[in-house]
Amino acid sequence: MRRALLPLVLAATLLAGCSTPEPAPPPTPVGGAAALPGPVPADLALRPVPGTAPAAPAFTGALTDGTPFAAAEVWAQRPVVLTFFTSWCTTCASRQAALSELARSYRDRVVFVGVAGADEADEVQDYLRAHRVDYPVVLDDQQTIWRSYAVREPPTIVLVGKGGALLRGWPGGLDAPALDQRLRELVLAGQP
Repeated sequence: MRRALLPLVLAATLLAGCSTPEPAPPPTPVGGAAALPGPVPADLALRPVPGTAPAAPAFTGALTDGTPFAAAEVWAQRPVVLTFFTSWCTTCASRQAALSELARSYRDRVVFVGVAGADEADEVQDYLRAHRVDYPVVLDDQQTIWRSYAVREPPTIVLVGKGGALLRGWPGGLDAPALDQRLRELVLAGQP
């Protein structure tokens, strides 16, 4: 009986070894829905928004994973930092690690949102992974959002207060320590 089963076991083993392995699922895109903010912290204290501040241009778009994104829904509850960048911008790359760390330190209190313009989705993914970007990123390949904010080249940082007031913009961007100081001065109350 054992001798009769042996050829069957060997055949099954050989056939199993010849099967094609299942392909690995594609990696989850960085900058997608998983990066959206959590609930607003109960102790979030904000400075009043100046009544003279103009409204920030509202926009919609798709995050890197295709999730629809509406900026006005996010800034209705808390301040937003818009970071306009491209994967090929050397200044963006040199500042991104510190900016990513700053975004993590403000998680859920101030939402950082990247706006990638004039770029290929796979190149944006490579950039986001290389620089450990944890915040949502809108793909703006036609630069429609860039134009609405008069962004001519990266990097550019824009600060939008809670409720959608356009507080400040910095063509040429800011390094993380300078942006941290501006957030404390312009939007966060009770911060040293």
